[in-house]
Amino acid sequence: MKHNPLFYPTILALTAAVISGASNFLTKIAVTAVKDPIIFTTLKNAIVALFLIGIILALKKWREVKSLNRSQVFKLLAIGVIGGSLPFALFFSGLAQTSAINASLIHKTLFVWVLLFGIPFLKERLTRWQWLGIAAIFGANLMVGGFGGFKYNAGELMILGATVLWAVENIIAKITLRDLSSSLVVGARMVIGSLVLFSFVVWRGGASAVYVLNFQQWGWTILTSALLLGFVLTWYTALKHAPATYIATLLVPATLITNVLSAVFITHVFSGSQVVSSLLFAGGVALMVVFSKNATQDLCKATTQPMEF
Repeated sequence: MKHNPLFYPTILALTAAVISGASNFLTKIAVTAVKDPIIFTTLKNAIVALFLIGIILALKKWREVKSLNRSQVFKLLAIGVIGGSLPFALFFSGLAQTSAINASLIHKTLFVWVLLFGIPFLKERLTRWQWLGIAAIFGANLMVGGFGGFKYNAGELMILGATVLWAVENIIAKITLRDLSSSLVVGARMVIGSLVLFSFVVWRGGASAVYVLNFQQWGWTILTSALLLGFVLTWYTALKHAPATYIATLLVPATLITNVLSAVFITHVFSGSQVVSSLLFAGGVALMVVFSKNATQDLCKATTQPMEF
């Protein structure tokens, strides 16, 4: 791993997975406290957007903004709408119409969709051992207790639509990151996405709910916003320097972190299926990382650039 150009992107992706797993655990509590998931998501994204604007100013990225061409602006707008706003509205609207377990299982297929899009559009390739690792991770995701079968209702379709849109975002972002810094691209994602989500909240007539949030609700919102900021920065920086299929797969073990935190702080039980699932996650990630060298055709493009935000 020492001489592998994917070493630092791997660390960043696994860090993003840990942050995402912890965020998923805390978000379940935070959404219950704030009550309205759309308001919660909009506020959280808006807070992150403000922080990213500050980071862009601190890193003097406005020069990069001024030099954007029409194609780059269009890609950033697409990322903001396709990744930073529309899928959030679809996901939380769908979640209200189906079970959390079904929603989780559908969302966990995100890395599969990235694979399906990344291979033809980004010309990325995986080794046989990495395919085995993907199979192990996919199997670990299927080991979810309480699953009673899909209902094939509108809610599940909306969640599937959100998942596919997030996969498309990965592909567009990977292409965009070839020419632009990760901080600028993720900043555009969150700022544009927040504006679209806020417009949706206003259209829905729920903007007034922001003014009645209490201290505890704001506390949960700010805490989860900090985690989201860490996630998007580490994720997009890793995505800039490594293949999209590779990074998407390394993010999946966030589920393991969420399950461990739930077992420690809520259920106080770590079942046999969770142990097997954890082993599959660990084995799958190990196969992806160990056999990462020369796994994709765009590896040189993805990793010859110096690490930057």
